[in-house]
Amino acid sequence: MNDLATNHDGIRTVRADNRCDFSGSSDLCICVVTWNMNGQVSYKDIEQLVGSDREFDLLVVGLQEAPRNNISQLLQAALVETHILLGKAIMQSLQLYVFGQKMNSELFINELKVDKHAVGGFGGLIRRKKGAVAVNIIYKGIRMLFICCHLSAHAGNVEDRNSQYRHISRSLFSKNQNPYARPVQVTVWLGDLNYRVQGIDTHPARNLVQKNLHRLLTRKDQLLQEAERGQIFSGYCEGTLAFKPTYKYNIGSSNYDTSYKVRVPSWTDRILFKIEDSGKISATLHSYQSIDGIHSSDHKPVKAHLCLQASKQSPLMP
Repeated sequence: MNDLATNHDGIRTVRADNRCDFSGSSDLCICVVTWNMNGQVSYKDIEQLVGSDREFDLLVVGLQEAPRNNISQLLQAALVETHILLGKAIMQSLQLYVFGQKMNSELFINELKVDKHAVGGFGGLIRRKKGAVAVNIIYKGIRMLFICCHLSAHAGNVEDRNSQYRHISRSLFSKNQNPYARPVQVTVWLGDLNYRVQGIDTHPARNLVQKNLHRLLTRKDQLLQEAERGQIFSGYCEGTLAFKPTYKYNIGSSNYDTSYKVRVPSWTDRILFKIEDSGKISATLHSYQSIDGIHSSDHKPVKAHLCLQASKQSPLMP
């Protein structure tokens, strides 16, 4: 695990180690992307979302407020030269896709299951479905669980979000659970968790962002605060929030919201991971960043690059 930058009772914040040469020292490298699309999409955005550097083994794409277009086809077209679709979990506008390298990916899959769980109705509109979709996969002998979620909006709904997180955690894959199944070794949560920056007005917050002092806002981040209180994400890790808050932007620009609501800039879009048995699996976070060049939504996408390695004393599952 990377050296710790900050400690929280619930979440450990880790620095990203950008040195990843794909030399084979890792057993499995994963690129994870989350994006609230605000009901809009273009093929150009999809291409930028998946990027051109695709040496990773798995690509996990979680989408919220996805439009009615066939996003699966757009993603597959953008990745046609390098990756194939291994599995997907869809609940209306909430979608999760897992892609593997074109060569031999099907040989590395031992198991793939999907599940979904809705919370809190429709959030006012069908395309704002709240809840979670998940993929449980054994790939290269490592059992992983990817959970893409969209939790309740608005700064004051902290307890609702906490409750939804706990409910989703208990509910996914709980039906017909095999008591003899091996436990998950790696869990990754991604999505629009909707936790906000609180305790500061929007203009002082924006001034800090403008001066590249946005890291000072992390002490006012609800997600880290609630984790520190022991309410959510106990034992999880997250990269340093070195990028600017990802919400709320004027659509078509990288300028923060100028509507009458004038939202406080917040890191609503997050990727967190947990290694269930650090004695058998180690993880290195190589990057954690937003994609500022995409302007079609009021959210910026967030991308993480995570590499896993099994202990030599604990070989991978057969």
